Amino acid sequence: MEEKKLDINSIIGFVLIFGILAYMLWQNQPSPEELEAQEKAKQEQVEAEQKEKEETLVTTATDYTVGSGVDSLQMIQLKNKLGAFAYSASQSNDKETVVESDLLALKFSNKGGYLSEVRLKQFVDYDSIPIYIIKDNNASFNINFGTTDSRILNTKDLPFVPQVTKNGNVTVVSMKLKVSESQFLEYRYELKQGDYMIDFAIRSQGLSNVINSSQAINLDWKLKGYRHAKSISYENRYTDIHYDYEGGKADYTRDGEDEIEDVAWIGYKQHFFSSALLTDTRFKNVTVKTENLVKDETIDTVYTKSFAATIPLELQGGEINQTMDWYYGPSDFKVLNKYDRNLDELVPFGWGLFGWINRYIFMPLFGFLGGFMSYGIAIVVMTVLVKFLLSFVQYKQFLSQAKMKILKPELDAIREKHKDNKMKAQQETMALQNKAGASPMAGCLPALIQLPVFYALFQFFPSAFDLRQKSFLWVDDLSSYDVIANLPFNIPFYGNHVSLFPILASVAIFFYMRLTTGQNMQSQPQQEGMPDMAKMMKYMMYFSPIMMLFFFNNYASGLSLYYFISNVISIGIILVIKNFILDEDKIHADMQEKKKKPKKQGRFQKKMAEMMEQAEKQKQAQKKGK
Repeated sequence: MEEKKLDINSIIGFVLIFGILAYMLWQNQPSPEELEAQEKAKQEQVEAEQKEKEETLVTTATDYTVGSGVDSLQMIQLKNKLGAFAYSASQSNDKETVVESDLLALKFSNKGGYLSEVRLKQFVDYDSIPIYIIKDNNASFNINFGTTDSRILNTKDLPFVPQVTKNGNVTVVSMKLKVSESQFLEYRYELKQGDYMIDFAIRSQGLSNVINSSQAINLDWKLKGYRHAKSISYENRYTDIHYDYEGGKADYTRDGEDEIEDVAWIGYKQHFFSSALLTDTRFKNVTVKTENLVKDETIDTVYTKSFAATIPLELQGGEINQTMDWYYGPSDFKVLNKYDRNLDELVPFGWGLFGWINRYIFMPLFGFLGGFMSYGIAIVVMTVLVKFLLSFVQYKQFLSQAKMKILKPELDAIREKHKDNKMKAQQETMALQNKAGASPMAGCLPALIQLPVFYALFQFFPSAFDLRQKSFLWVDDLSSYDVIANLPFNIPFYGNHVSLFPILASVAIFFYMRLTTGQNMQSQPQQEGMPDMAKMMKYMMYFSPIMMLFFFNNYASGLSLYYFISNVISIGIILVIKNFILDEDKIHADMQEKKKKPKKQGRFQKKMAEMMEQAEKQKQAQKKGK
């Protein structure tokens, strides 16, 4: 009886426990909203896993076995068309292989194995569209070769089998054109995080009996440069092919065709962005060609120029083995210089002394100033510093002009006295100028000293990548023109817009030339038989600002800003020198003292005097003979 009672109690206990658990489960069941949220989370997890799987599948091609989806008849047709490379066609597909780094987004075409799309992830163009170096078939990369079964093949038309592997921060893309699993032509790309340089190699394995070594093997690389700037004509001025050849020399081809030897790299420069193919083993000879695609900038608005390079490849033991690199990135001196491969020559800072000034003076100075102020203010500050350092040159120039002005009455008297003997007049003029220490050349030399700086800055501002898309005052982009008004029509050589900085610079140039040219016109006497310099200077005073206005309307506003500030400062310096530093009475007295002292002629002056005397004697002899 006791056992039976225990069993009943146990049963009742189990029932109660089950009931309590059931009630708790019922109470804790999710609401419809919670069920929906759980389902959504589950779906998102599935999608994330699927996306990860798809990324792996996109970057790693499916390994088809021979005959997979290809019947025997199709295989025969492939062999008739491709010969030994029919095997690769049976494994490949028409999809693209996609990989990315923090700087580059790349697509590889399985047909041809080359880069079919290159996007620079950190940059956009003037219209906020991502910067594409390669897109929509604007580029091709091809190896043309013959086979031992008398075929001529182009790799751009052949099916490559892709495979992607990752090792830390390095992504390796292998594109193989296969004859078998152990025989192939491979393009191998290594993409690294934080780097615009892609390691690239072309190598073949087991193809010595497939590739015909008696026929030329040519690598062809072509690209049509996309427009990235607001002014396509301005961008085109700085778009060309650059190359390093003959042990470190650098040159470029702006339009036309060139043959170059011993080439280390070829760069397709598109003003602020570049593509470059570099080699560890120098190319013996390369043919490069560029063509301007902008015939009418109102119609031709997509591409700037087309580039092409043909590079013969040599076999080594019947195989191809060429180690190279691709650079796709900004034409930024700081970025290019760090590779230590002379790639900074893509930035046109100028040759010789001009390039030296830009590399070692203006580039570091501008970088320093831009580190703690806006780039517009940096241009103003750098201009002030340059003008201050060259102020002594302007002083010397203005002093020379003042001396010539003071001597003008005496020089006029000499010319009047010897109006029938021009040679004698010139001799006495030179003698007076020499004694007084007032030579016309003394005014020219300071101006010549400024020319290297002037030209260097003219090259610097259009090439300064740091100015790209930097705003200042009303300017949106200091590397392009500013716009204060759009015109409903296009003015030849001017454009369809009005830029303010070129107007300001033109006005400043006019007043600067009025100050300096007016002084020159007063001091320079009219030479008989010579052009009227005063009239020519007067024409230049009006012509130069107009030329500035038209020429710079489509140029970088940063350059126009520099000229505006530079000429305003020059006007200020001249006014200070003229009104507060130079004393004409003191200069005149000093010149009179110098004239009293005997002055030894220099070798050049002495030689000139002798030549003039000989010429005068010959003239007198000719008169007597007549």
